[in-house]
Amino acid sequence: MTFSASTQSLLVLIAIGLSVLAIAFAIIGGGRRRTRPSTGPIHMDEALRGVLEGHAAQIKRLEHAARVLNTRDQNQQVLIEGSVRRMSLLRYDAFEDVGGRLSFSCAMLDEHGTGVVLTSINGRQETRVYAKPITEGASSHNLSTEEVEAIRQALSGPVGEAVEAR
Repeated sequence: MTFSASTQSLLVLIAIGLSVLAIAFAIIGGGRRRTRPSTGPIHMDEALRGVLEGHAAQIKRLEHAARVLNTRDQNQQVLIEGSVRRMSLLRYDAFEDVGGRLSFSCAMLDEHGTGVVLTSINGRQETRVYAKPITEGASSHNLSTEEVEAIRQALSGPVGEAVEAR
C-alpha cells in the first residue's frame, strides 16, 4: 500500500502529536506516583493487571499448543519413516525363450530399508509371484540376483521416487 506525500506528512504529524500526548500523560502520571513512598511494593491498577494476566494466559495456551504440535510432529515423523519411501522396479526376461521383459522384481522399502520385494516370473505357460520380507536391506529368504539388484537400487535411489531399471 502506498500513500501520497501529503497523506504521509499528515500521518507523521498525527504520530508526533500522539507521542507528545503520551509523554505528557506519562510525566503527569509519574509525578503523582512519586509522591508515594518508594519503599513499599509496586501497586498496579486493575486494568494493567488484567492485561498482564490475559497475556500470561495466552502465553500458557501458546506453550501448550507448541507442545501438542511438537508431539504430533514426532508422531508424524515416525509414520513417515515407516512408510514406503524407496521403490525400485527391475524388469527382465526370466527365460531365454520368453521376451518382452514381462518378469519383474519390485522393492518397496521404508527409510530404514525394511519392507517387501515382489517378484513376478513370467513364462510361456504360467506366471509365479513371490513376496519376500526385507529388513534393513536383507532378507531371511534366499534372494535372486534381480531381487538383490532391485533392493540395491531402491536404497541408493532418490527418496520418494520410483526407480525403474532397464
